[in-house]
Amino acid sequence: MLAHGPLRDVVLGRRFAGRSAEVAGYEVAQAAGPWSVIVAGDEALTGEVLDGLDAAEVARLDFFLTVLGAERRQVAAEIAGQTRQVWLYASTLARATWDQTDWLARFGATWVVTAAAVMALRGAMPADRIAARLVPMLVWGASAVRAVDAAPTVLRHRAVPDDVKVAEMRQPYAKFFALQEYDVAWRRFDGGMSETVTRAAFVSGDAVTVLPYDPARDRVLVVEQFRAGPWARGDAQSWQIEAIAGRIDPGETPEQAARREAVEEAGLRLDRLVEVGRYYPSPGAVSEYLYSYVALTDLPDGSAGVFGEADEAEDIRGHLISFDRLMDLVASREIENAPLILTALWLQRERSRLRVGIGGEVGSASGRDGPIGPS
Repeated sequence: MLAHGPLRDVVLGRRFAGRSAEVAGYEVAQAAGPWSVIVAGDEALTGEVLDGLDAAEVARLDFFLTVLGAERRQVAAEIAGQTRQVWLYASTLARATWDQTDWLARFGATWVVTAAAVMALRGAMPADRIAARLVPMLVWGASAVRAVDAAPTVLRHRAVPDDVKVAEMRQPYAKFFALQEYDVAWRRFDGGMSETVTRAAFVSGDAVTVLPYDPARDRVLVVEQFRAGPWARGDAQSWQIEAIAGRIDPGETPEQAARREAVEEAGLRLDRLVEVGRYYPSPGAVSEYLYSYVALTDLPDGSAGVFGEADEAEDIRGHLISFDRLMDLVASREIENAPLILTALWLQRERSRLRVGIGGEVGSASGRDGPIGPS
């Protein structure tokens, strides 16, 4: 991975070019997640040796590669026809073969952003704690990469880099999600800067929601599950009726995540996805960004069941209901979560258009694979 120059620059804190080197008895492999490790092997490993690192840069490299599960050892390397002793970071945590080209295309930009976040925690959080939440950090990193594709700024203020100044950032809680506190100032509408104040944000990665809709039968599939948010609020009725939803994994597109979640939560293989919107559900204090879809899908009787990933303690029940019943549940407040309400209102507006061609284009293009069915 560190052969990728932009990533190496972030880890070392400056631009650094290496020289070609070869080490016998090692190879590159994939670890438990989308990152590489060097492990013992039968062939010679060709890579780069970094000459001239100072103690601080070596310490940065030690920290980052410790997070990845590697440790430094001394080995013999062939460099420009001469044998030299060099430091190599090796691990025993290999899981699969490594494809640098595929990794660069799917994860390269995400890792550059994530590595900066990892290095920012150096001295504030032990390497083993960062390693334990490396995948959630990559989810956030992928979200930050997508955030570069910002929405228009026709009416609102068009920000430039100096418009926000962070004096300090703290992370008092970090597991699957994180809580981050910022001492921050921002550009006021009169052109001056605000005073520095403390703001906190609940940091979670981008997610998708998808509502399967059968235009021929005019019905939808919604899911029901226990939710910690309503329970923490004091709501005794903490089982929520929702659209299918989930985090976008590193290396996935929002559309791929929607299809994966439909299989995991409802046993459905989706075909055509229609975008409802992209939005922050609670921008005052939450970093989450949602991509919401309606999926034109065949939903025959028997499509609903109980699903969920056992290793995530998911217990998710599906309900097949008519469109009219969906809107009744919105009106009665039995549906009370924003993504499904927003999607239902969008479907109410677009339903006639989506039902045009039933028995023609829409009927033949939706849900070709059909449901997997309850297990």
